[in-house]
Amino acid sequence: MRRTLIAGNWKMNGTRSEAAQLAQGVVGGVADATVDIVVCPPFTALDTVSSIVSGTNVSLGAQDIFWESSGAYTGEISPGMLVDAGCSYAIVGHSERRQYMSETDDMVNRKARAALAAGLKVMMCVGETLDEREAGKMEEIVKREVVNGLAEISAGQLDSLAIAYEPIWAIGTGKTATPQQANEAHEFIRSVVADLYGKETARTFIIQYGGSVKPDNTADLMAESHVDGALVGGASLKPDSFVQIVKAANTRA
Repeated sequence: MRRTLIAGNWKMNGTRSEAAQLAQGVVGGVADATVDIVVCPPFTALDTVSSIVSGTNVSLGAQDIFWESSGAYTGEISPGMLVDAGCSYAIVGHSERRQYMSETDDMVNRKARAALAAGLKVMMCVGETLDEREAGKMEEIVKREVVNGLAEISAGQLDSLAIAYEPIWAIGTGKTATPQQANEAHEFIRSVVADLYGKETARTFIIQYGGSVKPDNTADLMAESHVDGALVGGASLKPDSFVQIVKAANTRA
């Protein structure tokens, strides 16, 4: 049985004091959960949140990463800096970074490889826009992002990497892919991973769903055979909401 991975992406929200309150609420509410839980605050709050989640069943993640270890890269954060801040996970390739920061598949791949080399676990985001889905290009887009994102990453490293399928048309819009749509996309991603690494590796590979995940749709999503967790956006900014999502997913664990 694959592990269930629930991560909260706080995006560009929260001061350090607000992040501390949110982290405390999450830690206090999920103590009995057996799923893997990650919170990803803004960089400015990593140290604050790290001190709160340390020694609990909640892991700390970063929302992004750079592929160089040091140097003249103003504004960037290296893998080593994130490890030093207490992170054990990093998100790469989020659709908002692909859209607003013009990140390419190659940049996503370089970030993933650097994170893995530093001992971080990776959540790699892939997904299509509404126009691409309506044009019947979902599989083409997702396959390209998966194949390019996993370039030069070994089968053994996949134990530390999950793919988060994010239909871009469902992020922050209130629209959610139906459980069946999500499962079909995840099954397709698993088939791509199988083609690259073999069926056995694909069988144990974790694929999360991201896109307007809420407490009231989590159980239905988690009931699907190829959905192994969630990358939660807006609903992770309220402790009660995120805790409910974790508890709903915990029934699958």
